[in-house]
Amino acid sequence: MLSRNSRLLVFGLMALLMIAPALAMPGGPPWKNGENLVVETGCSCHGDGAPSNSVVVSISGVPRSYTVDQSYDFTISLQHASNPDGGYMIWDYNKGTLTPGEGSRTVADEPGALSQSAVGNDWIITWTAPSSDVGIIPFQLVGNAVNGNGNFDAGDAWNIISFSISPPDTTTNDDADGLALRTISVGDYDALFVAVEDPEGVEAERQQDLAEMFFDEGNLFYFATLSILIVAAVIQGEFYERKFGGGPEYLDKSLAIPQGVRRSAVAALLLVMFAWAVDGGQSWEVMLSLGMLSLWALYGVYRTIAQARASPQTKDLV
Repeated sequence: MLSRNSRLLVFGLMALLMIAPALAMPGGPPWKNGENLVVETGCSCHGDGAPSNSVVVSISGVPRSYTVDQSYDFTISLQHASNPDGGYMIWDYNKGTLTPGEGSRTVADEPGALSQSAVGNDWIITWTAPSSDVGIIPFQLVGNAVNGNGNFDAGDAWNIISFSISPPDTTTNDDADGLALRTISVGDYDALFVAVEDPEGVEAERQQDLAEMFFDEGNLFYFATLSILIVAAVIQGEFYERKFGGGPEYLDKSLAIPQGVRRSAVAALLLVMFAWAVDGGQSWEVMLSLGMLSLWALYGVYRTIAQARASPQTKDLV
């Protein structure tokens, strides 16, 4: 039978294995993309990895200059020829206070920033100016119009706006002329008016998207299942070795110590690489591979310890 410590080790390894695929498919907009802020550089997992003028991102209700402690309602909108909904993220570098409205939420990693809480459009949020003159206030807004297939792919399109609001009494806000508030946009409005696509071409593209989705998700679940079967086979081998084979073979400590040091160093290196992959948002293939290699290295350390603690048999003393 497996000892209590051995069972805990095996269950811990299985838990680590199951985490890798889950971390590869995070929900909601992340605050960072690697070392970069998504609100400043966008997200390379959508579209072709660069801003696209095919989506018009706009924000309305923005004053030319702010009045201290005054609140303003902003409306954030997305326009795209075929993608009606999507998401956004906005930040004022914590100069004022952004308050979410319906369909919005604060960002977990930066409570001063806002993003959508679900896929949608035309979000209304409130921005309250600071209680004193802090100079020019910069804003970053990124909007992403998605195609609705549930994947991060080239069918999505995103764009970025950088704008600012001037300090109090530095511009003329003439309410009579309707110039107090403004709408700021980025993108190509001509791209919103495209010719009707050939239905056969649309169906072919849909079938291609479905094929790619089944390929990606099939690979994910296939390799995750294969990894689980490998772990289960190792557990079964341990069980039968202890129940019918008398336990692991004896390994003299003069051999076990250098072997354990080598295997521990390899395991530590692989764990560091696995942590880097998770923190850097690497693909699920990279995380799953590093996770499995880390498990295998840790299992090697465990086997060395188990063999060093085994009782020598007659053949080992000859």
